[in-house]
Amino acid sequence: MIKKKFISIAKEVISLEVKALQNLKKNLNNSFNNAVIEISKCQSKVILCGVGKSGLIASKIAATLASVGTPSFSISASEASHGDLGMVSKKDILILISNSGETSELKNVIQFAKRNKILLIGIVSKKDSILYKASDIKLLTPKVIEAGGIVPTSSTTTQLALGDALAIATMKKKKFDKMDFKKLHPAGSLGAQLKTVEDIMITGNKVPFVNENVLMGKALKILSDKKLGILIITNKKKKTCGIITDGQIRRFAQKKINFKSLPAKKIMTKKPVSIDKNELAAKALSIMNNKKITSLIVHNKKKPSVAIGVVHVHTILQSNIS
Repeated sequence: MIKKKFISIAKEVISLEVKALQNLKKNLNNSFNNAVIEISKCQSKVILCGVGKSGLIASKIAATLASVGTPSFSISASEASHGDLGMVSKKDILILISNSGETSELKNVIQFAKRNKILLIGIVSKKDSILYKASDIKLLTPKVIEAGGIVPTSSTTTQLALGDALAIATMKKKKFDKMDFKKLHPAGSLGAQLKTVEDIMITGNKVPFVNENVLMGKALKILSDKKLGILIITNKKKKTCGIITDGQIRRFAQKKINFKSLPAKKIMTKKPVSIDKNELAAKALSIMNNKKITSLIVHNKKKPSVAIGVVHVHTILQSNIS
């Protein structure tokens, strides 16, 4: 019975927060559009500030904005009056977060913003509050019932959701895409999944290029030396005209055919599978899996007939790409 009681409490908390979010969604107005436009135009920093739980929400929203291309950080409202306001410049945007809008620590920050003509966006639930009245752009959160009655729950959920909405809408406005995201997230699993073929391809002297007229006896030595299991066959204009794999060599050997005196063009497979250098490495892996091959020739979209490198399945897997 006790366990069921806890589940009932959990459902009540979630229901209250869902209702708060539904009211937030219903009350969105043109002020939200104005905030997105101003944030996307900002040539400096977006600085968030709050007190207590709202301060923690401010930190999370700042981190989200920064991760999608808007330079942003948070400052503590209590520390702001002791020197941290020195990090705020006139070209910045200030986003202040407070459920009541009357938090005493925010008053000095509001005065600083007004004195220096800094654009002030307020996320607040009370229209008669100091923060609401002082804000240039007013983002009103709904009046909510806090789960448990004494600790910010539903109110901070609406603040966080509104911050996420601002970040994603701004991202769309700035046309921030996967490649932009990759630049800011080079590490971890996200960074790995956004690596391009160019990031991991094998280039230069490591690539086994062989002219189409080279005899296979010499070509076999190159195949052995480069250790990639393939030969990229080119013509006199350096254009790719075929590929030879170690699998093909084994099949010829099993048939006891004397192929070492044959030119590479007699052995090669024409029209080999290739991929543009700007494609995601994950796409290269998908192609290899579908074609049941272990390497892809890499080309530049402007010159698709000229190989510039090779991407190998082992390199992709070593980069934690799946």
